[in-house]
Amino acid sequence: MILNRRQIVPLLLTGMSLISGAWWFLKRRAPDHGIKGIVWQVDNATVDINGDWGSLGIRELLIQWTVVDELAFIPGTGLPLASRLPDWDRIARQPWAREVILGLAGRFQETEARQNVDRLVELSKQISSLPTPLNVSGWYFPVEVDPTWSDAPRMGALLAELPRPLWISVYDSANVGARTLADWLESWLPKDVGVFFQDGVGVYARDAMTARLYADTLAAMLGQERLRVIVEAFRPNGANGFRSATIEELSPQIEALSEHHLYLYDGPHYVNEDLVRSLERAVFCLNRDSLFG
Repeated sequence: MILNRRQIVPLLLTGMSLISGAWWFLKRRAPDHGIKGIVWQVDNATVDINGDWGSLGIRELLIQWTVVDELAFIPGTGLPLASRLPDWDRIARQPWAREVILGLAGRFQETEARQNVDRLVELSKQISSLPTPLNVSGWYFPVEVDPTWSDAPRMGALLAELPRPLWISVYDSANVGARTLADWLESWLPKDVGVFFQDGVGVYARDAMTARLYADTLAAMLGQERLRVIVEAFRPNGANGFRSATIEELSPQIEALSEHHLYLYDGPHYVNEDLVRSLERAVFCLNRDSLFG
């Protein structure tokens, strides 16, 4: 049967409507993969941060620091400025930066950061008062803690000087265990400070299901609203450095931790366009399986 133009147009419109409706239904029935944010460790190589992370539904950006090693990536601190500054106005308009947790003052070397906590707190107080075009929903103090740092509890009182909502990050390279880590944090961390837990999967400290146990335990102890999980989207490259994780490596992490509020670490260095496209396909497969499995 040959259709004329008057017959074809309504059929095309109907077909497009069905496709659109099916896609809407898939989106509505999609399991929540948990990925809400992306981390950015600011350095000269990534000052022009860009990526299609918004296609994954990411709307939150954690900026690791705005001053590092006494070098400023924002104006107004009185410190030497980086050779090129990020285009903060452009970043503020990105879909993946609708809400920003703004990192304060840190050091690249962890040992130096821990030895200079007082200085970093003073710098951070100054940074937090500076205006930016970003929609700042909280602040992050970038001195990472773990149970092997015996002096970490001293930081609890110092954090009182910084604005809220405030976040720090924690990891467990010594594998003391989820409950021990949670009890240790509960013993000294102010009750109004949130935690970014580094899952440890990217550095092979633990597998994805053990990381899930840590996240569940921390959420139970601290409260779900005080916990964010950093999904390490990298793996050792065999040459004392790191590479992007493959989708086969990353998917089990995300699936295991999907009930928590996830941030991928880190966008500009490891979550490249190829990995974003692979993540999109993986999420679509989860959608399909939830509908037809």
